[in-house]
Amino acid sequence: MLELRVGEMRQLFNAMDPAPFRERDLDPKAVEYILEWGRETRAGQPLGLIVHLGRESPTLDDEIVLRDAIHEYFRQRAQATRRALRQLFRVGRISLVIGVGVLAAAIGIGEAIAGLVRKESYGGLIKETLVIGGWVALWRPAEIFLYEWWPIRAAARLEDRLAEMDVRVVGAEPAGSGAGA
Repeated sequence: MLELRVGEMRQLFNAMDPAPFRERDLDPKAVEYILEWGRETRAGQPLGLIVHLGRESPTLDDEIVLRDAIHEYFRQRAQATRRALRQLFRVGRISLVIGVGVLAAAIGIGEAIAGLVRKESYGGLIKETLVIGGWVALWRPAEIFLYEWWPIRAAARLEDRLAEMDVRVVGAEPAGSGAGA
């Protein structure tokens, strides 16, 4: 359970965003703090956020507004992250087609040049150089399909979890209540 302590609820929202609270973006520092905390939790562990207000007493509406704002914010982030993942796979597919084409052309040209060159060692060198260049053309799609998509998918899953987490707002404890900070 993540506990945030703020003076007022408005500190959790981006001051530059003129939209009402329910549609307003969260403060970037608060978002980064929540994301870092979420990354450190186990995948199956339920997430929850308790916001302690230091200078105001929350109303039921405050909790609803904050919960809706946090859920909507992370839901939209998850959608944007999935769009980025789809775009990455699109680039990967296009890169793969281009890379295979370049490799096929390099092999064909290498074979043709090797057949034209009289000295066998020079022909082999030219052929192998072109084939290596063709394989290098497959580097980017291999990188995308083997490594690059995993962290993006993990981010989307985390944002989905944050969009569903329990959010509660707690008011300031009265002075002299005896509770420590």
